[in-house]
Amino acid sequence: MTSNIKELTNMAELEEAIKESKERPVLFFKHSTTCPISARAYREFRNHLEEADSRVSYRIVTVQVARPVSNEIAQRLQVQHETPQAILVKEGREVWNASHFSITSTALEEAIRSH
Repeated sequence: MTSNIKELTNMAELEEAIKESKERPVLFFKHSTTCPISARAYREFRNHLEEADSRVSYRIVTVQVARPVSNEIAQRLQVQHETPQAILVKEGREVWNASHFSITSTALEEAIRSH
């Protein structure tokens, strides 16, 4: 598993991640600990991480723990909030996103490869 995965719990960490997206892509994964669809998407995310591109940074937001951060991501990146949700960010802007059953390890890999 990649070592460049971090959990976002506050606004300062979000700011840092968005700033980092100007240097390299950052993939945000919004997760709900109470939703079975989110659990499935999280498994797909973890499968992706097994062979993830080390040039990409990964950030997890557990919605129940960091709802203000999750809401700020939606507002700042102008992406309607969904859970589960994956958002790829480059240069401080959303370039791809998926939610629910569209989050698969293959979809994550293709999004990163194409952006």
